[in-house]
Amino acid sequence: MARVKRGFKARRRRKKILKLARGFRGSRSTRFKTAIHVVRRSLSYAYRDRRVKKREFRSLWIVRINAACRAAGIKYSQFIHGLKKSQIDIDRSVLSDLAMTDQKGFNLLVEKAKQSL
Repeated sequence: MARVKRGFKARRRRKKILKLARGFRGSRSTRFKTAIHVVRRSLSYAYRDRRVKKREFRSLWIVRINAACRAAGIKYSQFIHGLKKSQIDIDRSVLSDLAMTDQKGFNLLVEKAKQSL
């Protein structure tokens, strides 16, 4: 049986890892052995943080809505409960954008929420 030197397959595997490691500092981007370690860790962080990003944005939206609600004289939880009771279905990203850009429109929503409580 002929000996297999694995030239093409091994080179393709190494090039794939080193391409992902491009931009890292020092030998992390040039040495295959260190690049494997760093690329695996970076890919796991990227996977995890795509999910963490959603959590962080939701909490940011809630903080913005709460600040605008307090300025209008109502608590965040009461505001959300009032919106649900009056069957106004707006997600928190839109509400936070309204609170930041359109204060009058947000205050109208606060009044509707207060009426339904």
